[in-house]
Amino acid sequence: MEANTLLDALLEEAGVSRVGLAARVNQALRARGTKASYDHSSVIRWLKGQRPRGHVPDAICEILGARVGRTLSLDDVGMGNTDAPAATPLGGFIERSTAMWRGDAQDRRDVQEAPVIAGLPAVGPVWEWENPPEDADVSRSGTIHVGAEDVGVLRTARSHYEQMYRKAGGVATRGRVLAFLNTETAPLLHGSYSDATGRELHRAAGGLVAVAGICAYDSDAQGLAQRYFHQALRLAKASGDRAFGGYVIALLVNQALFLSDYRQAVAFAEAGLRAAGAAVSHALACDLYAMQAKAYAHLGDAGAAHQAMSLAEARAGLIRREDEPAETAYVQQGLMETCVGEALTSLGDLGVAEEYAIEAARAPAHPRGRAHRLASLATVQARRGHADAAAATALDMLDVSAGMESRRLTDRLTQLRRVLAEGGRAGADAVAAIDETLRVRW
Repeated sequence: MEANTLLDALLEEAGVSRVGLAARVNQALRARGTKASYDHSSVIRWLKGQRPRGHVPDAICEILGARVGRTLSLDDVGMGNTDAPAATPLGGFIERSTAMWRGDAQDRRDVQEAPVIAGLPAVGPVWEWENPPEDADVSRSGTIHVGAEDVGVLRTARSHYEQMYRKAGGVATRGRVLAFLNTETAPLLHGSYSDATGRELHRAAGGLVAVAGICAYDSDAQGLAQRYFHQALRLAKASGDRAFGGYVIALLVNQALFLSDYRQAVAFAEAGLRAAGAAVSHALACDLYAMQAKAYAHLGDAGAAHQAMSLAEARAGLIRREDEPAETAYVQQGLMETCVGEALTSLGDLGVAEEYAIEAARAPAHPRGRAHRLASLATVQARRGHADAAAATALDMLDVSAGMESRRLTDRLTQLRRVLAEGGRAGADAVAAIDETLRVRW
């Protein structure tokens, strides 16, 4: 059951309390000849996603519509079609998305602790992005005129928050990007713009929403992160930018790997490569193939894993940064080697895995990327019995990650500690340092 963020947003806009809405609904139903005794608890259940029976949804539309000065449909109050976001017409999708941002900023537990979507509802947004119909016209009439300068601000903000995430982690960055979405991005999406400007606006907004999803993922709010990724994918469709949509698919692939849903990771990667087609950049294709290799390795399919590794390496040799979109800057030298090394580790080929891990660790990288590479190297060193080298690498990883607030890095440290502890006295100092770090962070 999904939280009804639309109803919550309308209550705030209308200035109606939960008790007040219940009382007005009772009064409206009595006027229709129906006895009703809804109360504060009833409205709470509606906000949690329960759909009331009978004429109650219609009454809510009339009551809140009169307060906000416009006609409201069942979809507007969150009691109509509950399909995946991509199946929603663009106008309704924008309303639902901005309502969710508001709920996240208000620290609503039902939003922040939303469960991970599985099965067909998880696949639906990807299928909708990949298939017609397209948005014929994304223009909109609103109170704020949106121009190229506004779109430029969103692009600059995306780059700013991405860099903040890389240096400080998603936990520290999440609140900042969320505040920007609510105060700056949402008013623009509700503004007035032409079809051409609207496509650029949706593209820029999608980039910011993707960063919000990355920060939620890094904060271990997986269900919320998934919803942000789905929103970014719908915005990609509205923008008409297939390459950007492929980038968002890569984020979903990475999350599927983390959630150990390896078959879905393979399927999503295939969808990204297929649907983006010629628009997919070499860097993005390299990352998608490399993540497929990891997924196949976990599934025990060595042949498919090695084929995906070869495709990833071939694409890596074709990357030209000047031809790449801003979002694929994360595909730096060494990323592919890290993925291939981790895939080989899963397949038990530790010798070659260590060679890839060493090459990855030697390549230049931003602090966050370097921390993950060092963790991968220390892990394979420990598993090969090189306890002293693993401990030294682990201490380097701790130095690089100092000051970052990231659940994913915390997970890596916890896993690394477990591996180092198996090596006996050689890793004792590194284990003690990790324990101290974990006590400070969480």
